[in-house]
Amino acid sequence: MSEGQFILRAAAPDGIGILADVMSYLAHHNLNVVESHDFGDPQTRRFFIWARFEAEGSFYQSAFEDGFRTLAQKREIEWQLRGVDDKPNVLVLVSKGDHCLNDLLYRHRRGRLGAQIVGVVSNHPDAAWHAERHDLPFYHIPVTKETKAEAETRLLDLIEETQTDFVVLARYMQILSDALTQKLEGRCINIHHSALPSFKGARPYHQAHARGVKLMGATAHYVTAALDEGPIIAQDVSPVDHRMSPERMAELGKDTEARVLARAVTAHAEGRVFLNGYRTVVFE
Repeated sequence: MSEGQFILRAAAPDGIGILADVMSYLAHHNLNVVESHDFGDPQTRRFFIWARFEAEGSFYQSAFEDGFRTLAQKREIEWQLRGVDDKPNVLVLVSKGDHCLNDLLYRHRRGRLGAQIVGVVSNHPDAAWHAERHDLPFYHIPVTKETKAEAETRLLDLIEETQTDFVVLARYMQILSDALTQKLEGRCINIHHSALPSFKGARPYHQAHARGVKLMGATAHYVTAALDEGPIIAQDVSPVDHRMSPERMAELGKDTEARVLARAVTAHAEGRVFLNGYRTVVFE
């Protein structure tokens, strides 16, 4: 028997009665749904369900799963069930900019991240003190053009050793190879600044200042082989005006990046993000 709260994720071809079938199944097992979200996409014809429910002593998880498999086969449902307290393991990668890392570590220490950080990885030694302060392992994996393949092999080994469920690039300034992004598909999150027009290359905030940008934003997305073009999980913007220096804009941008990345990490960790073609469905 199992007790506590559980999270059920389900995605299936849309059809009449699919939500009723799933919720009726939960009711049949005397489970109390305390939060639920659903969405049917008319373009992809996919239906998505996220439900958190309470189970008491009479709940037999294995019997529930066996019965749900029958429903899943009938409805072609892709599904997952896990306990609310079963937090996924996350490995955080960072280079020298530590604002996103610092925010994630604080939320982790306060139990507000939704995931269990199992280590910090960097191609520089600068962030070691952050990991030490939070009693977390720090892994220094230098990357050069000549050692990139070796470094990525070491990273994959580390992901396996730490039983990492997903990876977060918290301002990790190395472009992952196509082979690595394929292996981490759907479980690697990146963050970067975003503004209109788009500013690439060195000193983007100085470029934005020179063009008189009025909104400074950040985008968190899944990593794909197409650089900075993966399915978007979270975005936000902060207003900018003519009084702000490039340095002040950069600080504002960093704050926005940290906030958006944390939101994306928590949503993914709690299973609230569903891939839907090139887009995502996010139940916040």
